[in-house]
Amino acid sequence: MNIFIGNLSFDVSEDELQKAFEAYGQVTTVNIIKDKYSGRSRGFGFVEMGVDAEAQSAIEGLNGKELKGRKLSVNEARPRSNDRRPGGGGAPRKGRHGGGGGGGGRRY
Repeated sequence: MNIFIGNLSFDVSEDELQKAFEAYGQVTTVNIIKDKYSGRSRGFGFVEMGVDAEAQSAIEGLNGKELKGRKLSVNEARPRSNDRRPGGGGAPRKGRHGGGGGGGGRRY
């Protein structure tokens, strides 16, 4: 089972997170999500546990518990939806020629 952990302190390491979850069973993987430019934690991560009963026990045991000064938000990770499109989203802009409008200002 894949578990989402939110509200992580930026100081928590993957080893510390793994030790917290190993109290409930065998941990398969630990991944703290980091900013691709700064390398700093983004404050959330994922832990994968092989046995669903152990994972459920970890969710119940760690949700709301404090780790390095912050209360963890722990729940089952939802699968990523396939409708995510790169580059933002939203409806296309409507204009006279289908594109976005330009800047105003006077033209002489």
